[in-house]
Amino acid sequence: IAGGCRVLQNHVLTHIEVDGCNDSQSAAEGAVLGLFTYDDLKTKKKTRVTTQLHGSGCVSGWEKGVLYGEGQNLARYLMEAPANHVTPSVFADTITNRLAPYADHVTVHKRSQEWIEEQQMGAFLSVSKGSEEPPVFLELHYNGCPDNAQCPLLLVGKGITFDSGGISLKPPSGMDAMRADMGGAATVCSAIVTAAALNLPINIIGLAPLCENMPSGKANKPGDVVTAKNGKTIQVFVTVSIGLVFSLSMDVALGSAATGVFTNSDWLWEQLHKASVVTGDRVWRMPLFQHYTRQVTDCQLADLNNVGKYSRSGGACTAAAFLREFVTAPIGRTWTSQGDDQ
Repeated sequence: IAGGCRVLQNHVLTHIEVDGCNDSQSAAEGAVLGLFTYDDLKTKKKTRVTTQLHGSGCVSGWEKGVLYGEGQNLARYLMEAPANHVTPSVFADTITNRLAPYADHVTVHKRSQEWIEEQQMGAFLSVSKGSEEPPVFLELHYNGCPDNAQCPLLLVGKGITFDSGGISLKPPSGMDAMRADMGGAATVCSAIVTAAALNLPINIIGLAPLCENMPSGKANKPGDVVTAKNGKTIQVFVTVSIGLVFSLSMDVALGSAATGVFTNSDWLWEQLHKASVVTGDRVWRMPLFQHYTRQVTDCQLADLNNVGKYSRSGGACTAAAFLREFVTAPIGRTWTSQGDDQ
């Protein structure tokens, strides 16, 4: 369906009726995703196409699928836009504006650099200090369930709006793609926008630390030691963000066949696996062995290395081991919903 819609768009059709194919929600989602294009900065733009369900399919399923697709396209838009057009402040403003229609059950906090300093988020600040763009800590609260006894679902996404690598400068080939290094934050924030649009009966908190990673006289240097909010010290072996190490190593391990999942919760893994079966987005559970933990905790100057010490192999696993050092919540099921799982 997505491919067909793109072909018709190229033929300058402005309206398409889409057969639901016995699954109106998936049909709508495919149509919306297929028609996405980022051409805001081009003089000649793609034809803007409207779609509707053909025949007597499930209208509510179609409407839900449209919202699913629009949510994903919001993340794609933020990731595709140039870094000078989506700075940390612009990113935060964009999400704030998208959530404005749902102000009755969504609260947005755009935390300033001063607030970040008060919270002693030294690791975050150490990444941002090489850039002229101020960091923003974006905090979103979606309250879809009035029952205060229900624990919120917490989503955290990395928001490096451009990652040059810092002093450990990346090769120029492909560096332009590092405008999308805030894909985690884009996904988290877009998920909350979609949850609000769907009026889901759950509570969600989204956290997105937003900044640039740039080289300058104030930037992190290899060998520096910084202190994270929880008091742990980190020796910076390379100034490239750990998220890049994570994503590239995962791509080497699994390619495009599946998404790797690191979790210390069997319940969470089960929920993600069930969701992957429904959506067709396959997932694969990855190991959290102590073998990898030792590579980040055996450190000369601090509590932790920010990369695996002994080998470049298993980069995704050592990155997950590093992140695990900041997980203090008890293992187990921490979120429930009334009725079927949402």
